[in-house]
Amino acid sequence: MDYKLPKMPERPENSNKGTFGKILNVSGSKYMTGAAYLSCVSALKTGAGYVELASCKEALKAAASYTPEIVLSPIEKIPELLKQATILLIGCGLSTSDEAKNIFSNTIERRGNIPTVIDADGLNILSELNLSFDGNVILTPHPKEASRLLNCSLQEILENFENSAKEISKKFNCVTVLKSHKTIVTSNKDKIYHNSTGNSALAKAGSGDVLAGMLAGLLAQKMNIFDAAVLGVYLHGLAGDLAKEDLTAYGVLASDTVRYIPYAIKQYLLTKNI
Repeated sequence: MDYKLPKMPERPENSNKGTFGKILNVSGSKYMTGAAYLSCVSALKTGAGYVELASCKEALKAAASYTPEIVLSPIEKIPELLKQATILLIGCGLSTSDEAKNIFSNTIERRGNIPTVIDADGLNILSELNLSFDGNVILTPHPKEASRLLNCSLQEILENFENSAKEISKKFNCVTVLKSHKTIVTSNKDKIYHNSTGNSALAKAGSGDVLAGMLAGLLAQKMNIFDAAVLGVYLHGLAGDLAKEDLTAYGVLASDTVRYIPYAIKQYLLTKNI
């Protein structure tokens, strides 16, 4: 049976930024600075109270030039930052260099049991490691990344899309968001959700970074791991649908999708959150 859409997390008036979570985002690299920014700002736009980006100086400088709302830290501070973080997001634009592999492995080793979203290059690095998680992790592969995680061909993923998502969830003991024009979310306990929002406007570089940030933003507001994955996927697609209405499927950039996140949430609150 398909999964029912969850409600948006509550926003109590008696609150502060800590009420809505502290995300540590380990993302970005010298030549992929935009991924760090997009994943950070989309988490904030989804309702997270605090996002700290740990990255190289190039990514930190780029993020600072786009917005003042992101807290910036050097990579060396990751062990210290993990002690205060309530959510970990890792992998967006991280690269697969030897340095990136060390950053990823050391961060995952020290994460404890905090809810975690692993995206993009984090998935490519993960495919080379023998790891299984605690059920409190979301993996967000596109089909090619899924083929690496399962050590099979891309064609096998495309021909067995739902089963592939389930196999990733079982192999890594995680929630899997297998991305396509009809994204599927699966859990390690046989829950499944087929998404109904989204369009070809989202087939642009950076779109996955936006989704990863949205998932982390919902987790930061204390949603359970599967509900956060389902709602994040739905809202991301809805933001793309709203952006397409105004800008056409040709003209929507990932940064445009970020701008439409609040409108997607507003529509969801009016029509679904009852």
